[in-house]
Amino acid sequence: MSLASYIGCNVEIPLSDEDSDDLIIIGDCFSNKYHRENVKKRQFTTPYVYEVSSHWGIEISKHMSPKLLAESKEKLLELCKIMDSHLQEGDFFELYSCWVGEETEKRVGEITLRINDFDIDNIEIPEKTLVRFWK
Repeated sequence: MSLASYIGCNVEIPLSDEDSDDLIIIGDCFSNKYHRENVKKRQFTTPYVYEVSSHWGIEISKHMSPKLLAESKEKLLELCKIMDSHLQEGDFFELYSCWVGEETEKRVGEITLRINDFDIDNIEIPEKTLVRFWK
């Protein structure tokens, strides 16, 4: 199984080039249309849903290895930079990570953060947590 991360937003976001080696890739990786529809129906409040990939989902938890934790923090910061360039003041995007196939399961938590005003070392985002990032 694979840990997938999804974003939901109120604006369309361009997909990454298929050959991209960027840290964050917006487009299909682990999920298919069915998975994205399920996460949209069950978890998000926004009309546009995308998988964001970097060969593994974004999870920030004290139970992770230091290497994977550092990678997830770097991915989250990069995702916030990308989304900041697409959002208007007052808008938001949502982030949700889960194992592929578990998109309709009950979430374990919900967090709201300012897109450019949070301490990456003092947050915890375990799988199945919905995070809203406001601009």
